[in-house]
Amino acid sequence: MSEDATPEPGTVYLVGSGPGDPELLTLKAKRLLEEADFVLHDKLPGPKIIELLPDDRRQDVGKRAHGNRTPQWEINERLVELSREGKRVVRLKGGDSFVFGRGGEEAAYLAEHGVPFEVVPAVTSAVAAPGVAGIPVTHRDHASSVSFVTGHEDPTKPESTVNWEALAETGGTIVVLMGVTRLPQYAEALIDGGLSPETPVALVERATWPGQQIATGTLETIVDVRDEVGIEPPAITVIGGVAGTRESVVDFLRNDYSQSGEGVSND
Repeated sequence: MSEDATPEPGTVYLVGSGPGDPELLTLKAKRLLEEADFVLHDKLPGPKIIELLPDDRRQDVGKRAHGNRTPQWEINERLVELSREGKRVVRLKGGDSFVFGRGGEEAAYLAEHGVPFEVVPAVTSAVAAPGVAGIPVTHRDHASSVSFVTGHEDPTKPESTVNWEALAETGGTIVVLMGVTRLPQYAEALIDGGLSPETPVALVERATWPGQQIATGTLETIVDVRDEVGIEPPAITVIGGVAGTRESVVDFLRNDYSQSGEGVSND
């Protein structure tokens, strides 16, 4: 190829990092991070994973609620730009890219602009965070269905598309991602929709990260528990009978993560 020739577009890999512990990366995700010419990453892959990335081959394009954020259109255009330079690009997200990770939007944009891409799935934090807290999202005695809900919808929407009343009627387990700030609103909406105020609730902050915190309560008490413990984003909310099963296993639950808020309950 001559110096003036346009390089073949490089592949973009939409990679999920799992909940944040580097040991929970898939083998393929780890290999791609090592081989990538450049990595665009969010805040949520976890500090220990981000530390693995050389400074000269990565760019932080993360978003924070009420903080600095990189517009999605800018991320989309950067992916196309790097690909057209012939680079092998990893777009790294926390959890799984296709579970409230905007991976679908990025895939559509890449396809529209003729950029080859590959999706590399990961364990979603919606399942992993409850799991490391000792909470199964399904349980034969408590829940045969799971609803995954975002607590942080697109602010440009004219109104919420989450039907909390319908979720209350459906039963099963409700897992809310990015829902710490709006916890008072949806806890009240679920009670108004028919769920008992005594329904168990667990909050899992920074699952598998240093400083992981876990707090439990009920729909009626969980907002006070959140404030007492100091639960902050990123955190997962687990609502339903499965959240109450943690109490029976917590004394024997072991993991490598710091849990300064471990076991706080306000039942």
